[in-house]
Amino acid sequence: MKQTLFIVGARGAGKTTIGKLLSEALSYKFIDTDESVQAVSEMTIAELVQQHGWDYFRKLESQTLQAVSQSESVISTGGGIVLSIENRQYMQQNGIVIYLQAPAEVLGKRLLLNPENSQRPSLTGKSIIEEIEEILVERESLYQECADFIVDANLATEDIVSCVKSYILNQQNKLI
Repeated sequence: MKQTLFIVGARGAGKTTIGKLLSEALSYKFIDTDESVQAVSEMTIAELVQQHGWDYFRKLESQTLQAVSQSESVISTGGGIVLSIENRQYMQQNGIVIYLQAPAEVLGKRLLLNPENSQRPSLTGKSIIEEIEEILVERESLYQECADFIVDANLATEDIVSCVKSYILNQQNKLI
């Protein structure tokens, strides 16, 4: 049985990178909810939030999650998708949720090295490390609550992909 895989985690965890590689390894389609939101709205996330506010963005993000979900796909989600109980339940009921877990220092360093990841506006106006620490305090339990499988995002990219692929194939074998 082919699955829908949802990848969750904070900004900088590697959801897009791992998602693309995992989709190739499993011969699944890759979908990024942030990219989908931007394509539909024809705005960056920063522009969306600036013009319409976070609540509007979160609503659009939730609608996008359901619109793009399909079998045999790896869906990289925005870091805050877990804030909505409806999103957490939807992902749990419609696929396998993979949580890429990393400490704030690692996430902050990655975000500083890759400015493209900083396309979202600051949530707090604080430094990236301080903001990530606060976000993890708020979201860690939510990520864990909805995760079927938690992966150490500090591992080498190939090891993460291999680990998740093994987990997925093992889950599929249990269903046969």
